[in-house]
Amino acid sequence: MKILVTGGAGFIGSNFIHYIMKQHPDWQVVNLDKLTYAGNLENLKDLEGQARYQFIKGDITDRIQIGSILSQGIDVVINFAAESHVDRSILDASPFIDTNIKGTQVLLDGIRQNKIEKYIQVSTDEVYGSLEKGKATETSNLLPNSPYAASKTSADLLCRAYWKTYGLPVMITRCSNNYGPYQFPEKLIPLVISNALEGKDIPVYGDGLNVREWIHVKDHCRALEAVVLKGLPGEIYNVGSNIEKNNLELVKFILKTLGKPESLIKYVTDRPGHDRRYALDAAKIKNELGWEPLMSFEEGMTATIKWYIDNKAWWQRIKSGEYAGYYERMYAGR
Repeated sequence: MKILVTGGAGFIGSNFIHYIMKQHPDWQVVNLDKLTYAGNLENLKDLEGQARYQFIKGDITDRIQIGSILSQGIDVVINFAAESHVDRSILDASPFIDTNIKGTQVLLDGIRQNKIEKYIQVSTDEVYGSLEKGKATETSNLLPNSPYAASKTSADLLCRAYWKTYGLPVMITRCSNNYGPYQFPEKLIPLVISNALEGKDIPVYGDGLNVREWIHVKDHCRALEAVVLKGLPGEIYNVGSNIEKNNLELVKFILKTLGKPESLIKYVTDRPGHDRRYALDAAKIKNELGWEPLMSFEEGMTATIKWYIDNKAWWQRIKSGEYAGYYERMYAGR
């Protein structure tokens, strides 16, 4: 099998490529990434030179390039490529519209023209909006509350339309918050770990009681593998862990594990439209595809914290570059 992974130099994409290359020695992987600020080829350095792996620098909004790649014997496309940071979408939604919506349309058109066997749109639980209680199922209303979530919702709806109109073999996965190795340090968990290790303030929005469902990235990769192998065209699959933690609880767990004081916590003005809680009902993928998460919160978080301790050079290079001072500048404007 030959798969095209778009956005494969990012956090989840690079973890997925590592997982697939290890689990499926007969698969070929083509990695297309624009290498924006969050794309990092260092994540995949150990795969350079392997015959089964190919990296192409490119943009999913480039119709000519996408058409050329898809005409080269691609069987499956998995679209990770996306602008994904809510705060950045609030500051400027334009890149989210271009990549997340237009890019998805270009890929779908390419799938249609080249008769690709399967297309998987990697989406998010944020499309369902904030839930006071209960869990979102695949048929729940879509109520996005940030420009980022709206762009992902729009992409999902395009996928549905191409399935209904053209019969494209489209599948959508909606996963809860991921954590693990190679996550860009603007996201909560690597930000908390790295700041704590440096003895810096840890920013926490509002009262810190916003709840997210947390899943280790390897469990997400396993879910995507199940969808590639057994998923049905036109279907949506929620991918969740049933592990809910509020932000403050998460931050305190990390500080305790690292032996750092809670005095590092700095409460900052909440961001506009901040969703209070996300939660997914993942019964469908468990019952129909036989997937379930294997990593406990304690096991996954302990391994993740250790990875960031052991790979200080990786995140220190990032934080000393374009990312340096990003949060300080953002909070100063609130």
